[in-house]
Amino acid sequence: MEENLISKKELLDLTGISYGQLYRWKRKQLIPEDWFIKKSSFTGQETFFPKDQILARIDKIVNMKDDLSLDDIAVKVSPSPVNLSLTKKELLDKQIVTAMNLDFITQNMGEMKSYPFNAVLFMFVLEKLFRAGNINLDEGKLVLQVLADNFDKFADKPCELVFIRKLGISSCLLSQDSSRMYFEKNTNVIFKMNIASCMEELKIKLT
Repeated sequence: MEENLISKKELLDLTGISYGQLYRWKRKQLIPEDWFIKKSSFTGQETFFPKDQILARIDKIVNMKDDLSLDDIAVKVSPSPVNLSLTKKELLDKQIVTAMNLDFITQNMGEMKSYPFNAVLFMFVLEKLFRAGNINLDEGKLVLQVLADNFDKFADKPCELVFIRKLGISSCLLSQDSSRMYFEKNTNVIFKMNIASCMEELKIKLT
């Protein structure tokens, strides 16, 4: 599954922002360095971006820049809002997770008075997978364990959650570049989920 990319020229034309704005926002860390992807093209080397993520981020910046400084916006769009935490009631009120799935997740993650951002992100990911019918409850436990054990190792770098099955046996992993993974014959890739995109979706729901 190839990532959906947009070129720098297409991005500037579509959003109406200037080259200077784009790179100023990059310097201010409003747009992650990792999103500036260099690729060869027939005109030489061109810069591309993960389309859904960059469009959502620019829309958010444009909507906030009249009321907040760029430094304040950088805090709000940081990859992991370290000070954010939600109670079970807030998780349900903001429709991050359904009551049934919240009970399942807290049984496996443990009860907390409030849940930090990473835990909320894991719930959001599982909710998306359960709603899509990609996995069953036992596989949900596997996904949750993989996220809990390994997510911090990426230190805010982009990663993808990859889930495979072969002969009824499931496996799950986090990878920084899932486009270069090769599996045994008859292995089915059930899904690849871009965690950075999930973060963006989640932060939009929380604003």
